[in-house]
Amino acid sequence: MGNINITAVPDEYKKAAPEQYRGKLCEVIYEVHNYINSDRKLVTNQNISPEEAGRETVKDNAIDKSCYVYLPAGYDENDKSKKYDVMYLLHGVGGNRFEWLYGSGREDDNFVICNIFDNLIANGEIEPLIVVIPEGRSAHDWTDTSFNSEGTNLLGFYYFDYELRYDLIPFIESNYNTYADIRRTAPEDIAYNRMHRAISGLSMGGMQSLNLTFGGYRCDHVKYINGNDGGWRNGLGNTVRTPGMEDLFAYVGAYSNAPTSSDGSILGTDIAAKKLQIQLLYMTCGTADGIAYQMGYERAVNGLAEAAQGYIDNFYKVLIKDAGHDFNVWNNGAYNFLRLAFGRCRSESVPNSVSLMLDKG
Repeated sequence: MGNINITAVPDEYKKAAPEQYRGKLCEVIYEVHNYINSDRKLVTNQNISPEEAGRETVKDNAIDKSCYVYLPAGYDENDKSKKYDVMYLLHGVGGNRFEWLYGSGREDDNFVICNIFDNLIANGEIEPLIVVIPEGRSAHDWTDTSFNSEGTNLLGFYYFDYELRYDLIPFIESNYNTYADIRRTAPEDIAYNRMHRAISGLSMGGMQSLNLTFGGYRCDHVKYINGNDGGWRNGLGNTVRTPGMEDLFAYVGAYSNAPTSSDGSILGTDIAAKKLQIQLLYMTCGTADGIAYQMGYERAVNGLAEAAQGYIDNFYKVLIKDAGHDFNVWNNGAYNFLRLAFGRCRSESVPNSVSLMLDKG
């Protein structure tokens, strides 16, 4: 990773790659057995205790959800000898699976974020990979994009880890040619699999990447938990800590992570407790971001590395000078995160902490 310079996304990478390097975007439907129902209970087909979930767990029918899957140029479902890494790319609180696509706009009749993937691959900077853009609300009303801090749709953000572990990742790894295979659970298989998966997200998706991966807190409205709010002035308060997903992901990115991200000392303590090396943690934010900079980014960064006790190999803290809560930051985050996580020119990982200030693009 030491051979890669962190930069703004080159303007030419926002334009379409040559035809032969353009990937394919597919919308797919999969079954979800782990979600929040209308009674605020966790529907699950797993042996998850109410104590772990922080609420009653029940059995019920599965629901169908949609996600987008980016497949690189040359992907052949029949060629089982060619395997791919996967990144799960998460949206924000008011967004959905369309946000990363339409939010960053279009150039040359293609989505800018897909152009970035295509150009990174075409120029040999990263290995061809699969990118999954899911709906981050694990709730019966997952299509509701409104911000309602009392709503089950918002609560669903804080339970996406169960859907990811038990529904979405198994679906992806059963239907696409991935290196990782979650069905293989021997210790050596877990160690191998996590090196071929990455998770990152913008705003609320950045919070999910941190809290759900590193044992941060779930949140619910204080009306339902008889507790105190977290100081975010939105009615939400902490409930229980997540079990973490360090066994699933070795590469984690958070772009302008939302204020409900847990404190760095909490996240780092869980990393140290799991004793699974995080190959890359990439956090970025704009210094003019009135939503995420102080309440989200700074609180999550402070004390994280110290609490992790050496279990983070490469920790990048990248600030964008005068940038706000927008795709200038988020596209830059995804571009650099992929180069570091799955780059072809990275050096062998060594303990490394990098703090940078980039100019606004």
